[in-house]
Amino acid sequence: MTALAVLAVAGCTADTATDAGERAATAGTGATTTYPFTMKNCGTDVTYKAAPKKVVTLNQTAAEILIHLGVGDRIVGSGYEIEKTPDAIAEQYKKIPLLSAHGQEIKHEKLLEAQPDFVYSSFASMFTAEQSGDRKQLHDLGVPTYLTEFDCSFHESVAGADFEMMYEEYRRLGKIMDVPAAGEKLATEQQAVVAKALGAVKKRDTPLKVMWFYSTYEGTPWAAGPGGLPQHISDLVGVQNIFADAKTKWAEVSWDEVAARNPDVIILADLTRGEPNDTAKEKIDLLKKDPLTSRLNAVKGDRFISIPGSHMDPGYGSASVVPALVDGLNRLG
Repeated sequence: MTALAVLAVAGCTADTATDAGERAATAGTGATTTYPFTMKNCGTDVTYKAAPKKVVTLNQTAAEILIHLGVGDRIVGSGYEIEKTPDAIAEQYKKIPLLSAHGQEIKHEKLLEAQPDFVYSSFASMFTAEQSGDRKQLHDLGVPTYLTEFDCSFHESVAGADFEMMYEEYRRLGKIMDVPAAGEKLATEQQAVVAKALGAVKKRDTPLKVMWFYSTYEGTPWAAGPGGLPQHISDLVGVQNIFADAKTKWAEVSWDEVAARNPDVIILADLTRGEPNDTAKEKIDLLKKDPLTSRLNAVKGDRFISIPGSHMDPGYGSASVVPALVDGLNRLG
């Protein structure tokens, strides 16, 4: 009987005013940001008049990035907490007031109560009038914002989405927060994690077919498509994303489509939001019990790799997906 192979891991546009030479000169120095400055972010010109001192992050992974930049003590509120915080930053994270219930978005009124001077989000869906307020609303109130370039338009595929966009986000946030050297240092550290993992990739004559299985909504599976980090990581490690032809970076697919494309390996998002089929174990149980999916090559061979769900979205944990995936694929043969 084949042993269950679930391998878990704990855990864009560049600023035209900052070229590679300037970044290299800044790293490791006591350089500071000159204010005010204006940065184009997701097509919007945003002016930052001073280093933020009262930041609200609209989601957990945004808060984690700022903690890793060394400015977690400036976060006066966060929301959309969906999983256990990594041990390395748990002490700092638990000091941040939560402005919404577990797995819920911050509402506009609650955001304003925190009196932020900067708001940062990893999801366009949170910068809406129905949630935390749209960006124009906040800018009109004198509160600058930053939205990840990976999600300028909710769920849409992003041309050229890659790790360099993530590294540039660290640099831009470092500039906004007046810690440019920390932004460059974080980018350099993450580059090294990815490069080391790619050096261990096992070469194959025929690429393995993989499905990035995020979750189900009303019984329908959602999987990674093109224009996001899962697709980029697939290309880097030499596997074939079976939904690379989808219309969005996270696509609603069907079990019939999954069966027809018959993945060799299924990469499971391990989520702890409390929604049906969120955890990796629940996903495996679902796949094994269903008469259709139980016949998939990946399911019959227990060929699963489990990754924290938030790491499939842009954030500090995204780079750790590469060594986890490479290790998992190498072990599966």
